[in-house]
Formats: sequence, C-alpha cells, structure tokens
Amino acid sequence: MSSSQIQWSHKSLEELREFWNTEIELALQRAGHDLEDKPSYQDLLDVGYGGLTYTLREHHEMTLSEFLESVGYVAESDDGYPWGIDDETTITELESFVQTLERRQGLTATTVATKRSRLATYAQLYDELHGQATLVDRVVDDADRAAEIRRVLAVFDELDIDLGTDASKQRYLSDVNQFYSHLERRAIAAFNPASRISEEYNWNREEKDNQPLSSEDVRRLSDAAEEPEEELLVLALCAWGLRRNEVASLHVSQLVLEEADPHIYFEERKNGPGTVALVYGREQLRDHLDRLGGHNHQWNGYLFPSTTSSSGHIVGETVQSRFQRLANRAGVTVDGEIPTSKMGRRFWYTTYMEAQKQLLENLDVIAGDQGSSDANVVLENYLSEAERRKYRREFMHEQLADVFEADPRNRLWASME
Repeated sequence: MSSSQIQWSHKSLEELREFWNTEIELALQRAGHDLEDKPSYQDLLDVGYGGLTYTLREHHEMTLSEFLESVGYVAESDDGYPWGIDDETTITELESFVQTLERRQGLTATTVATKRSRLATYAQLYDELHGQATLVDRVVDDADRAAEIRRVLAVFDELDIDLGTDASKQRYLSDVNQFYSHLERRAIAAFNPASRISEEYNWNREEKDNQPLSSEDVRRLSDAAEEPEEELLVLALCAWGLRRNEVASLHVSQLVLEEADPHIYFEERKNGPGTVALVYGREQLRDHLDRLGGHNHQWNGYLFPSTTSSSGHIVGETVQSRFQRLANRAGVTVDGEIPTSKMGRRFWYTTYMEAQKQLLENLDVIAGDQGSSDANVVLENYLSEAERRKYRREFMHEQLADVFEADPRNRLWASME
C-alpha cells in the first residue's frame, strides 16, 4: 500500500504502533536501514511513510521521537530531552517539573511524554517571539509581572491560531499553568503569569462529544443489544465507565469477581495503576466468560478477542464503531447525531454524581441529629472510608439497576447486608 492510500488520521495510536511493526519496519529493512538505529524523519520519507509524523503531531500530540520510544527505541540520554531552547535555568526547572510528574504524581510514561512535548512547544514559541526563553528569570521579581503576562499572552495568541480545537488549547494552558505553579511552590517564582490567561479567550470548555447519554438512552441501547458482546459493551462503557481502549483490551486476568469487593484491575491507566469497581453487572460478566471459555478451548483470555489482530483483541476504534452501530439500531442520538463511546463514560460520571447527591440527602437526617447543617460533615467525620465506599456503591448500584432493569441476582451488596 502506498503512503497516499493510507488513512493516517483514522488510525488510533495502537494501530499506528501495529502498523509500524508490521509494515514500516519491514520497509526500512528492505531499504537497508539497520533497525537497531533509531530512524529519522528523512528515513521515513525515503520509504514513503512521511505521513506518520504529521498524524502523530496533529492527531496524537506526539513527536516522532516519543512515538519511537513507545515502539522500543531507547530515548537519547547523552544530552537529555531536546527542549529546543538555550536557557539552562529554564531547562533545569522544566526537567525538575517533569520528574515531579513521574515521581510524585505517578503519571504514566505516555502522559508525561505528552506534557513534556507541549511544554517544549510553548518554550520554543516563547523563544521565537521574545528572543530568548528565560521563562524562570522573568517570574522571579514581582515587578516584572505585567510585562511577563503580556509576553505569555502573546505566546497563547499564537497557539490560539495554530491549535485546532479549544480542548487542545486548554490542555496546553493547563500544562503551562502547572509548570509555573510548580515554580511558585518552590519559592522560585514570585507569580504565575498564566494563572488567568483563560479569561482572555472564549474557549469552549465542553466539547460536543463530551455530552453524556441520558438514562433513557442507555436503557434503549441495552434493550437493543442482540448479542452478549453488545450487552457487555454497553455495560463496560456505561456501567463501569471504561475508556474504549480499556474495553478493547480487557483480559480475564484483570477481573476479580469472587471477593466481596469485585473489581477490574489495571496495571496502567491514564493516571497510573488503579481499579474499577464492578458495582453492577457481575453476573452478566460471568455468563460472558463462561460462553467464551466453553465454546472455544483456544480462547486467549480477552473479553473481545480478535483473530485478525496481532494483539489478540479488538482495537478502540472497533469499540467505537460497534457502539455507534448499536446506537443507530436503537435510534439513540445526541443533538441529532450518533453518540460516541465517550458519552457512555460521561454517563457513568453523571450517574455517580447523582448517587453521591442521593447519599448526602439521606445523611441530612443524621446531620440534623448531630446539630450540623452539612451532611458532608457526617460523611467525612462519622463514617470510615470503608463505610463511605460501601454506601456510595450501594446508591450507585440502585441508579444503574434502575437504568438496566436489574435482576435481583445482580445485587452485589445483598450478601453484605
């Protein structure tokens, strides 16, 4: 397949990595490139795959070097990360900030790499506009506040033009704001010149595909499911709040179903390792596992297996397309358009917030008996963490049961009462 025929923008990051392993590396090898050596952009151009770099930058906010690290090439370490500026003080503090993200906040390597790339873009643009990227020296003295705010604003004027979406602009601002706050916390900076930059722009905080599905939408999706995999898809997105890539790669080894606290374990999520409580749908999940194991003795353990993918499971875009086909069959639309899988995760959040609200309303009586007007006082001061978690999940289960018209056997907490 020629590069001109490849729909780069339609490929997920996972698919780009798979395409690298199955196609691009072979092309480089045929062209005489030593695969032990990290290829350059020119090397990709020579074999007809220069489009990769563009789609990484425009659709995944990732540099070619960061992508190559994700497919097995070791990062250059002699000179550190190529920040693209000359001011050593700024580079030192940028590195310190990145190390804090890795060490203390426990962010994943991919998330840290993305943030570092945005900060480098900001610093380089600052350098181009103002002659030098002395980001640290210019926030040391409060007398420089007004001038520095104008300089930072000029950088964001450029980003406002260059970046495609409001969400992308806000992510850049968030990372820059966090960097300056990092300097403030360490008593290096006297002020944060980016703290109120957002007030200068009319950036829309809610993207269209971030809207939630309604309870009625989810009920119709569940009713329209004709296959067990479709039912599980709706549960995974709407009742468990998983991301589509997490759904695609879900493996039986991640499931803890027999304990009093059933959950899904993730070694790596967007913000590091974590678990997702199975508040509802444990029986449906067990039934699905029985079908997979009983009908196929060669089953590889993935809940959504694929015989055509080298990974052994479907990809996130397949989750998206299956979800949208189901929504089309169910006649579910949001603002007149077929919803995305992300809207299922958003439904989980809004449902959880409603459950929390109901819990607080029920604690109002206890708060009154304690002479308090705030139910949060009871929640935080009179209940243990285990009790708070148990009650939150009970209310969440009731919310989800109302939507999915739950069978009594699915009440996870019946054995605990």
